[in-house]
Amino acid sequence: MIIGIPKEIKNNENRVGMTPGGVSELIKRGHTIYVQQNAGSNSGFTDEEYVAVGAKLLPSIEEVYATAEMIIKVKEPIEPEYKLIKKGQLLFTYFHFASDEKLTHAMIEAGAVCLAYETVEKPDGSLPLLIPMSEVAGRMSVQEGARFLEKPQGGKGLLLGGVPGVKPAKVLVLGGGIVGYNAALIAAGTGADVTITDISLPRLRYLSEVMPRVKTLYSSTHNIIKELPSTDLVIGAVLIPGAKAPHLMTRDMLKYLGKGSVLVDVAIDQGGCFETSHPTTHAEPVYVVDGIIHYCVANIPGAVPYTSTMALTNATLPYALKLADKGWQEACRQDAALALGLNVVNGKVVYEAVAKTFNLSYEPLSL
Repeated sequence: MIIGIPKEIKNNENRVGMTPGGVSELIKRGHTIYVQQNAGSNSGFTDEEYVAVGAKLLPSIEEVYATAEMIIKVKEPIEPEYKLIKKGQLLFTYFHFASDEKLTHAMIEAGAVCLAYETVEKPDGSLPLLIPMSEVAGRMSVQEGARFLEKPQGGKGLLLGGVPGVKPAKVLVLGGGIVGYNAALIAAGTGADVTITDISLPRLRYLSEVMPRVKTLYSSTHNIIKELPSTDLVIGAVLIPGAKAPHLMTRDMLKYLGKGSVLVDVAIDQGGCFETSHPTTHAEPVYVVDGIIHYCVANIPGAVPYTSTMALTNATLPYALKLADKGWQEACRQDAALALGLNVVNGKVVYEAVAKTFNLSYEPLSL
């Protein structure tokens, strides 16, 4: 198969779709890889490293899309890329369709085969291609939240872990999945006073066992409101696979927080879990609503591209090999988890949650 790896063009997106090590494995299986020049430079991978393992370089993103049967990316195509996508071309990347109606319609019109990392789902409900970036985003959410609690950034002027004789900051994590677990783990590690919420009692029991320093709380509007007056940093970490995130905090609930408190919405890729959230960028990461700082960067792991690209390739490579070796139809026929990654195929929406979000016709995929 002919595979293309373009340079990411989303604002401050420094990751690349695959490391030279991953490219080497595909080439060993007889596949041809075209990498756009400097695609990996911001992640710490040089053109020479890709050439050394057998990849071919192309100077422009247009040539990569024109040449490849399968595109391996990190983030969803943005508007300048829409016209480059060919009918029947396989795109293997994060899409987060439920938060972007324009992208959904563009991919329908393109007639592409859109296989989304975030909805590849194993029988146990785990999301193997979302986990590595959720781990990075969860850990970074605390790092960024701590930064914006600093007074020069507009925050309350609190050190997250406090010091002897001074109480630590209070952190409320909404959602006990991969993002929430990693956020709570890092926050507790700094010495912060951490509470994590979820609607699953078995999950709360598990979190209580593995993080004894972290308090657990059943997630409800009433319980969240009771926590807010004493909370300094709220991390939104809720996910419904493939669907729009629910709003766990309304604008009216902001009044319970002290001025200079910080909200970090890791769910912004799926529409955000705070009513007042809208996507921001690494260039302009925050804005203020009613005195509350909102950090809603839609590609948080892009700030640590070397770590993120290595972690992402570790997860995606086995699936990329299946797709390249067998073609997407046979690979998805043999692997039900991979088949769930298909969201839009040849102009049809084949993932029910996306269809429902935008009132589009849903056509179950027949392989």
